[in-house]
Amino acid sequence: MAAVLMFGIVPFINAQQLKPKLHEALLQGKQGGIVELPNYITQNFPLIDYQKVVLPGPQYLISDDPEYIRIAEAIAMQEQIQPGTVRLYIYNVNGVKEPQKMDRKITAVIKNTGDAPMHLRMLKYSSQDPSINYYKIGKEGLADYFASEGNSEILTVEPGQIIPIDQKLEENIVTYDQLVHGFYEFVTDQPGEVSIIQTAPSTPGPQALAQIEEVLPPKSHSGAGRGIFGVSNYEVKNKEVIDTKNGPTQLILADGEMDPWVLGKESSTGQQATLAGNYGIMYEIELKWKSTDGKGLALVIWNSRSADNTWCGGMAATMIVSKGKFPEGIQLLPKEELITKKAPEVILVQIFEPTGDGKVQTLNLTYSPPGASCLPIPLIFIPVDLK
Repeated sequence: MAAVLMFGIVPFINAQQLKPKLHEALLQGKQGGIVELPNYITQNFPLIDYQKVVLPGPQYLISDDPEYIRIAEAIAMQEQIQPGTVRLYIYNVNGVKEPQKMDRKITAVIKNTGDAPMHLRMLKYSSQDPSINYYKIGKEGLADYFASEGNSEILTVEPGQIIPIDQKLEENIVTYDQLVHGFYEFVTDQPGEVSIIQTAPSTPGPQALAQIEEVLPPKSHSGAGRGIFGVSNYEVKNKEVIDTKNGPTQLILADGEMDPWVLGKESSTGQQATLAGNYGIMYEIELKWKSTDGKGLALVIWNSRSADNTWCGGMAATMIVSKGKFPEGIQLLPKEELITKKAPEVILVQIFEPTGDGKVQTLNLTYSPPGASCLPIPLIFIPVDLK
């Protein structure tokens, strides 16, 4: 997973208006399209002050440490779950190069540790083909997750039995440096043990689990973290109504400072786990805004970290966006290109239209920090004249 870098905020000095040429470029932009705003986009727009509340949500497991699995036969993550709903995010790479590079399988299995049959049903399912195109997997994986409605099939797991969580992972062949990306929510009625395993393509995951004795040590040179986390969903609301007359403003999430990293535990060591980047956390965003000067509000995002690290040269994201000038729904960002690179590029997400009477409106977004992209990704709201 991409490096996560802190966002150094300095006071905003010049809340400049968009010059006519840039204003026109933004208005002519397509939803999810890249627009260039030279000499305008900055890290220093005023911040939206918000309150963040933990929403009820599933037990959350993530396997991203070590991100690159260097051992041919290995358990990359192993955690105990309780009956109820579970979110599982797999972000692991075949990193085996000793004694040679070799094809592997990275799979997820669950063991029924209860004393009665376990019934498991998938609520959300997102499973991408292994690829070295991490940006593509990251944004398409989120889109598939958002769109998924699960299925009605119920799997039965006898006490002590081990089964694959995703049969597709069992069948995939993962070549060196390919990323395996899976994003799931499922519900069970018995306690269980979830393991992420790297093994030979011909070895079934349950068999590999029986043969491997130890979990790999955590804290490699890359990866957001691993373990089990009690926080999986946040609600975000602004404390003061956004008014277009006050100029551009920005919402910063997943920066590790204003929005701290979620904490959990890593069971193989018994240590506290930190989810650097809050990847896989769902942010339900509700912002109040009004237009006392008759302007609309354009939402754009950009790769604010491009100059900080060789791993941060591109950014791609996916969000669910409420209706504005463009339809509501799931948006790949960018839609046609793979990534956006750096300023002056921005991605146009939506243009929210004024009511004409200055009344307060509500815009809604569902955001989750996208895998493979550096953070934070500023959500910038720019007043625009739609007349």
